Amino acid sequence: MSSPRRPWPKAVLFDLDDTLWPIAPVILEAEQILFAWLRENAPRVAQQYTIETLRQARLELLARQPEFQLDLGALRRAGLIAAFEQAGEDSAKVELAMTEFFAARNAVIPYDDVLPGLLRLKGRVRIGSVTNGNADLQTIGLARHFDASVSAPAFGVAKPNAAIFLECCRQLGVAPGEAVYVGDDLRLDVYGAQRAGLRAVWMNRTGQVNYLPDEVKPDAEVHDLDGLLDWLKREHG
Repeated sequence: MSSPRRPWPKAVLFDLDDTLWPIAPVILEAEQILFAWLRENAPRVAQQYTIETLRQARLELLARQPEFQLDLGALRRAGLIAAFEQAGEDSAKVELAMTEFFAARNAVIPYDDVLPGLLRLKGRVRIGSVTNGNADLQTIGLARHFDASVSAPAFGVAKPNAAIFLECCRQLGVAPGEAVYVGDDLRLDVYGAQRAGLRAVWMNRTGQVNYLPDEVKPDAEVHDLDGLLDWLKREHG
């Protein structure tokens, strides 16, 4: 006699970058767009720096002030302010530069399975997001599919800290044990969510090999939202 299936979770929470869309090419393109803006509007910065030297300066600033890890947008802003001051440009222009960068940073293209998958989940579970990044679901056009969204820059705590997962559960009105978290990073997403009391599904879109110690064991491994839905149906009927 087969064992009874578990009830469906009340909520499914998602990581964003590299779970719902690829982010590396978007960031590279956004940095190109930002630098083109600098050449036009802050030429002395563009003359003294390259994309690579600006990046290196940010890494050095992060090493000195690791609290910037909570908000890489704030890190980029601080790096630009320092570069503008060094080059003798008006640092009041930095906010315009950041507006240009964030518009390009949010020009993401979700994987083909994302919108159909979210629509299939809608109505069966509450949907949330927990991210360490600066993705803006409103700008991206997906906000209406989410019932709650928590970001490390706004909340002040980053994954894998349990508090950020628990905050999203609180906003969704579910207990951690009633939620499933889906993300691409084994340490930040799987390990973090499980320590907070959620079940965790590893979104392994690239077929990477599990490189973490044996104690990090996803509740499931899927390659897209179709696989996630299949797992939910197998587990919960």
